[in-house]
Amino acid sequence: MPHQKSLSLQKDVSYSVNLNYLLYLPPGYDQQEKWPLVLFLHGIGERGDDLSRVESIGLAHNIAEGEDFPFIAISPQCPLPHVWPELTVELNSLLDDIIANYAVDTSRIYLTGLSMGGYGTWYMAARFPERFAAIAPICGGGAWWVPEKLQNMPAWVFHGDADPVVPLHHSSDMVNALRELGNDVRFTVYPGVTHNSWTQTYQNPELYAWLLSHQKTD
Repeated sequence: MPHQKSLSLQKDVSYSVNLNYLLYLPPGYDQQEKWPLVLFLHGIGERGDDLSRVESIGLAHNIAEGEDFPFIAISPQCPLPHVWPELTVELNSLLDDIIANYAVDTSRIYLTGLSMGGYGTWYMAARFPERFAAIAPICGGGAWWVPEKLQNMPAWVFHGDADPVVPLHHSSDMVNALRELGNDVRFTVYPGVTHNSWTQTYQNPELYAWLLSHQKTD
């Protein structure tokens, strides 16, 4: 079984909003080796103060079901009434705390999220582009007005073309803005898929291989 535990941020970290989170450590984890890290942002339906809700969806669900991954995974929970785009500073502080306490390869930090977490992925990456080696937003959008912040960010974007909740153009607007700047962003559009474009995405081993193939060099 994977090593997984739920932790609350308490002492030595000062946040305007406290973030509870799930921590996954890969098999064979030890402090002598630096490990990649994936930050996963859930959707709007998983907000609150019950971490089991986070385990119901996306990457956190796969981990809860017993799937192993070769990276550290952090799955925070967005407290009510907030949304992820409001909490980029708090998420960045969470990463600082994890890096201070675990063996993280800071050149291999990745960001992904679905729906509200897809928006959070775009906003977080635009706010702190120096932090991430690659991003994978799913059925999200936003931050199209500052695409230059993401000009050199490796990105793989996913969306269903029949999504009635977050229309496809929310992702395509971002993709088009980045491509105009020369970013060779990948864009996967699922034909006939409605809002749940995340289940098949997070079940696809190619996503994780693609993320882990990127490393910051600066």
